[in-house]
Amino acid sequence: MVGRPRGIEDAVILRAAAEVIGRVGPMGVTLSLVAREVGLVPGTLAQRFGSKRGLLLALAEQSAKEAEELPGSLKRERYGSPLGALEALIVEPMAQMATPEAYANHLAFLCIDLTDPEFRQHALAIHQARSRAIRSLLAEALAAGGLRVGTDIAALTESIQAIAAGAGLTWALDRQGTLAQRLQNNLVKVLAPHLSEES
Repeated sequence: MVGRPRGIEDAVILRAAAEVIGRVGPMGVTLSLVAREVGLVPGTLAQRFGSKRGLLLALAEQSAKEAEELPGSLKRERYGSPLGALEALIVEPMAQMATPEAYANHLAFLCIDLTDPEFRQHALAIHQARSRAIRSLLAEALAAGGLRVGTDIAALTESIQAIAAGAGLTWALDRQGTLAQRLQNNLVKVLAPHLSEES
């Protein structure tokens, strides 16, 4: 026998959960709020994920899987160059954090990641996957002549990850421009000394 189709895929529910977190923070999230977002009853989410914690863990796991797929999903021709793809990698995931409040709510989720071992393993996987993707794009840029010969790719990767993490905090405090603009500007500054004359 074929089971009843799910109707709404888990990925849709998890995207909705991320949007709800942006509005109310992880502590304010309930199965009812997420169910309402996607037009289901809370019992359906309880059957699929078991609990609010189960839902949030599923979101963390899905985010880690998506991070692993990042290098293959960044179509170089779409962005024009490896450095263009790098900008997209740094800026686009932050698009849903359009307000300081949304950023703060997602930051609250990171606090759970840092203190709960089950969540931390997924957060660490995301961090490591992003590091590999950044390093890969920088290596491509170096090979293509976009970066100066001798550029320390490992050190530059660490710098980019640091400015990406810090940009959100400073932007949420001073609230100048958008988070995307802050990230773009910071990335330009950290890359500038390493660009080749042809770039």
